[in-house]
Amino acid sequence: MMKWDKLLNKERLRKSTREADARNEFESDYGRVLFSPALRRMHDKTQVFPLTADDNIHSRLTHSMEVMAIGYSLGIDILKNREFVLSTGYEVHELERMIPVILQSACLVHDIGNPPFGHFGETVIKDFFKKLFENDSKLGDEKKFNLSKEEMEDFTLFDGNAQGFRILTKLQVLDDAFGLNLTHATLASYTKYPNSGDVGKSLGKHKRGVFQSEKEYFEKVSMECGLFNGGEAIRHPLAYLMEAADSICYLVMDMEDGFNKKWYKYSGLRTFFSGTDNLSEFFDKLDAKYEGEDLEVTRVVKFRIEIIRRLVALASDNFLKNIEAIYDGTYNEELILDSKAGLAKRFQEFCSRHVLPNREILSLEMTGHSVLTGLLDFYTGFLFHDDKKYRKKAKGMLSNSIVRAALLENNIKEFDDLSVYSKLRIIVDYISGMTDQFALNQYQKLSGQKIN
Repeated sequence: MMKWDKLLNKERLRKSTREADARNEFESDYGRVLFSPALRRMHDKTQVFPLTADDNIHSRLTHSMEVMAIGYSLGIDILKNREFVLSTGYEVHELERMIPVILQSACLVHDIGNPPFGHFGETVIKDFFKKLFENDSKLGDEKKFNLSKEEMEDFTLFDGNAQGFRILTKLQVLDDAFGLNLTHATLASYTKYPNSGDVGKSLGKHKRGVFQSEKEYFEKVSMECGLFNGGEAIRHPLAYLMEAADSICYLVMDMEDGFNKKWYKYSGLRTFFSGTDNLSEFFDKLDAKYEGEDLEVTRVVKFRIEIIRRLVALASDNFLKNIEAIYDGTYNEELILDSKAGLAKRFQEFCSRHVLPNREILSLEMTGHSVLTGLLDFYTGFLFHDDKKYRKKAKGMLSNSIVRAALLENNIKEFDDLSVYSKLRIIVDYISGMTDQFALNQYQKLSGQKIN
């Protein structure tokens, strides 16, 4: 049985040396996240529309800020339930400075490990390494990448969530290998997929959420938060709320972005959603109050507000209703998808039909494929080249801070002494950390398409 005194563990991987101030440890986490370079780089990373110059469309950073706001609302929402508050062993005024704040931080960084060009970028990285290792295995004794099955899968099953855990715990380096050195509770709440092994069908095992390089840190965090059940780590309860906040935002805001791109009209939205979750009556009132074509934008915004309200209420209710199963690790549903009304599923259907297949998105994703494949091919080809001169040039183009983090992580002074696995990690760390535009510019330079 999970205990909230452990779930709200304020200790860190390295004992904190910060000077005491009016903030608690979780509020300190929020400050660390907010001022991190990795968060700033998200302003030029794809949410749905790669390389867009339209400042009316969501970037990965604006999406994350909205997720943070929803996560905070969910944290406040569950604290209205007196029975839940009593079960934690804390007073409500204590919890108000812990649970909503932890959710703010976890939600703000939930996409911090995503590579350029969004989720399609993850697919490109996975496919590249599948082919790389398959071709290398055919070389027999001459193969270059002698990795274990688990190490290879860190690349062939690459996931932005696992990369994010690595960024938070190691890559945002100052003078040691502990990254931002966040509290155990914040790191556990961030970990959507508490899994460093085989991918499975359960919600927490659906992806590889932790690389082998961070497995030790992950196990320590899980142990300190009391998340081991039957020898396996399970999700922190707050991770369900973080996931719900993310899903609410990307479903609803993708819909609004598509409208702003003029891919469909308000009338199309009304037709599609009228038969879902008793929305017809809401649309009737909306049309009566905001009549006229010039108020279409107003009606779409009001529709978005109403949907967020309904999904936040659903997520909070499902969290509290299923809290015992969540504690046991047996709850295997997304909070907003666990509903007979099917509102979130209807939004998934709408986005898959009317947003994601759009030609503009598909075209730019193909650009992303060329860019990422080209960069990965360059760095793996040159960094493992037989000629030392090529290896030296490739090393000189890598991020100094990422190389330094790898040396600290492995307690090694020389780059050439790093393992093959660590060198591949550096390549992925560097490329996945790029913004969309930086990745495009570097690819164009390395491929000779431009000089400056």
